[in-house]
Amino acid sequence: MEFMRKQREFIIVTALCFLLLYFLRPILSPFLMGFILAYLGMPLVDRFKKWGMPRVLAACLVLFFFLFIVAMIFVLLLPILERQGLLLYNKIPVFITWAQDHFFPWLSDRWGFEKDASLDYLKKAISNNMQQTGNAVFTVWKTLSHSGIVILETLFSCLLVPVVMFYLLRDWNKVWEGLGDLFPDSIRSRLKKFVKEIDEVLGAFLQGQLIVILCLGLIYSVGLWMVGLDSALLVGLFAGIINIVPYLGLIVGMTIASLMMLIQYHDVIHVVYAVLVFLIGAGIDNSVLTPNLIGERIGLHPIAVIFAVLVGGHAFGLVGVLLALPVASIIMVFLRHLRTDLARS
Repeated sequence: MEFMRKQREFIIVTALCFLLLYFLRPILSPFLMGFILAYLGMPLVDRFKKWGMPRVLAACLVLFFFLFIVAMIFVLLLPILERQGLLLYNKIPVFITWAQDHFFPWLSDRWGFEKDASLDYLKKAISNNMQQTGNAVFTVWKTLSHSGIVILETLFSCLLVPVVMFYLLRDWNKVWEGLGDLFPDSIRSRLKKFVKEIDEVLGAFLQGQLIVILCLGLIYSVGLWMVGLDSALLVGLFAGIINIVPYLGLIVGMTIASLMMLIQYHDVIHVVYAVLVFLIGAGIDNSVLTPNLIGERIGLHPIAVIFAVLVGGHAFGLVGVLLALPVASIIMVFLRHLRTDLARS
């Protein structure tokens, strides 16, 4: 009975913590992002410490390393992605013209499909929107510029992330020791074991998942570039990132790449090339990357992964999507401990 009472108390406290996080989600985003980045940077800090470097200096170096990566993304990557996106957008009216002049007449001759005159309207609408895009962007920027509070909140959140990250990197052990002191001595040793197991599962999964995303983004981008897709980097990176949900990157990326190939080349053979790129990438992922880097560290079924990501996104937005699988891994560790305790009792 005592064991069941403690388990109920733990579940109630956990539920209250999640409820508190839900109501505080508008202000928690920079803290959660800072925690994620600090957690990913902790192995580097520990490595520098083993080499005799003071912890403060190690934390500064890791922080500067992350800031350098972010700066390089903004300086080098974003302009390329913007150019590729605009290039694709400008080709859509050309594709509609080709479809109207060649593809739909072929369907009409072969299957009795009638051309839809609304394609003319669609092409004109897209062309008009392309001309108005610059004005729309200017209008949005002007609106945001007059909203000083929104800009200040955004800047404050962006500046708060590296600050939180630095202090966590510097005082990581002190923070966890302080949290451990909040619990009674009777459960502290067991709690440390529980946290250690979570750290092993979570650290291996997050680092492995990050490497898988980067590798798949690189494989898809290089492969699509080799087969001639103008928006190869845009599609490849997007497919690699959303592959955090099993097979979603393969399905969505293959679909988008096939459509873009059709828009760009107006033939089927290039669509086949795009499909082959994603099939090869998925084969490398399933046979080499995921088994060696992630394996069964969480033990969640793909349906459970999709559900966790959707729930996290609905409750906490982008940060919820990032935290969905780590939180799911923590819940799995807790359930394993609960099952063990129930079996012993």
